[in-house]
Amino acid sequence: MSNENPDQARLAGRALDAANFFLADVRDGLGPYLAVYLLTEQHWDEARIGLVMSIATIAGIVAQTPAGALVDAIRAKRTVMMVAALMVTLASLSLPLFPAFLPVAISQGIAQAAAAIFPPAIAAVSLGIFGHAAFTRRIGRNETFNHAGNAVAAGLAGISAYWFGPTVVFYLLAAMAVASLVSIVAIPERAIDHDLARGLDDTNTSPEQPSGLTVLLTCRPLLVFAICVLLFHLSNAAMLPLVGQKLALQDKNMGTSLMSACIVAAQLVMVPFAMLVGAKADRWGHKRFFLGALLILPIRGALYTLSDDPFWLVGVQLLDGVGAGIFGAIFPVIVADLMRNTGRFNVAQGAVITAQSIGAALSTTLAGFVVVSAGYSAAFITLGATAAIGAIICLIALPETRQIGDGGPRREGKTAAPASAIAAE
Repeated sequence: MSNENPDQARLAGRALDAANFFLADVRDGLGPYLAVYLLTEQHWDEARIGLVMSIATIAGIVAQTPAGALVDAIRAKRTVMMVAALMVTLASLSLPLFPAFLPVAISQGIAQAAAAIFPPAIAAVSLGIFGHAAFTRRIGRNETFNHAGNAVAAGLAGISAYWFGPTVVFYLLAAMAVASLVSIVAIPERAIDHDLARGLDDTNTSPEQPSGLTVLLTCRPLLVFAICVLLFHLSNAAMLPLVGQKLALQDKNMGTSLMSACIVAAQLVMVPFAMLVGAKADRWGHKRFFLGALLILPIRGALYTLSDDPFWLVGVQLLDGVGAGIFGAIFPVIVADLMRNTGRFNVAQGAVITAQSIGAALSTTLAGFVVVSAGYSAAFITLGATAAIGAIICLIALPETRQIGDGGPRREGKTAAPASAIAAE
């Protein structure tokens, strides 16, 4: 019962704050900057950019479910996060040295596969320290620091790229990686209840055993949620890269800086919406927040078609902060609802993230080919319509998961953080 110590729980919370802040830049690797770099520095066309990004994402898909299973099974969660951070960074730093199609696809595939460890690991550590009762609030806090870290990194990238060129993002990534390693080490190992971290609750009689992996296929709400998540990312993933390409084509020298402005604008909006989820989702309902995230995307896609003005595009990008801010915070909460007491929380996260990655992989390829054949406006409308389909499925077929999570007896794990430590956060 080591983290019945309030000081240890507070230390773990602060270390998690820092890890989420610094991993924000590392976990996504080059992210949307990859499209700008390949377009402006390597002179690739949009279809080729979309193809290599999709190949890399598909390579990462293979790692998603095994990553979740690994997090469920092992106790060295901090170590695997550190190894993953190093792999993402080294793979991304190799890009300027080997800019041909095949090396780029391989390096970004490695980065995507390694990054698969971060979402389940961070969520597992959070659940293992703070327990179910405070999990929604803790995830909201995680996402708040994650988005703040992304905003700071993007701001630094934009300012630096204006003076030194697009390649400066590689050096920024390396610096954030070092800081993230220090933050992960600062999380007290003894503060984590590893049974609770995989979704098991302690009882007064005998320890529970994990459910069979078939629960991933027999839990109908989980399957519905996975389909909705796939459609969310099939719509969302390509929107920011497309905006970045439009901005870069208008002004090559300002492409990376304007992309950074888009990211900073969205990330700043994500912070209050992640906080809102953490504070209100348990009261207002988890499904309502997820449905709201889906409905933002058709609006955003339609607005992008109205003007090519850089200020308009950056302004519309603020809506990404609403949708992604809600989604990032509510995603692990809904999975935890559905997998409570099964012991399969993290492998379920990996399985749903697999669906998410399939959607993201197809998104960039779909958008790239639509742009080449019909233009940017047609691509934005196509992506927005995809999210609208997901919203309809969510409304009709997904139950309110909060009721599922709260319907059973509340049995907090033996090492859940004490109330005094939670309040201190």
